[in-house]
Amino acid sequence: MRLGQIVATPGALAALEESGEHPSEYLSRHASGNWGDLCEEDRQENEFSLVHGFRVLSAYTLHNGTVIWIITEADRSATTILLPSEY
Repeated sequence: MRLGQIVATPGALAALEESGEHPSEYLSRHASGNWGDLCEEDRQENEFSLVHGFRVLSAYTLHNGTVIWIITEADRSATTILLPSEY
């Protein structure tokens, strides 16, 4: 999947730094269709979205327990890493 411009919120960057992790691992998983901690219904929605050109969402739990979301826009122009509370 094409990710477009990659951006991150300050909260997500702080959470990644605090956990000692780099966003590239999670971006790679997201781009390859490993949606992380999603229920089956949301996984199916992502598969549908890939075929029909809608936005795609992944959720991952960092080593310190913080959850981050990665959202790729429907037009694949941008991918944002954020905390759920920042949505």
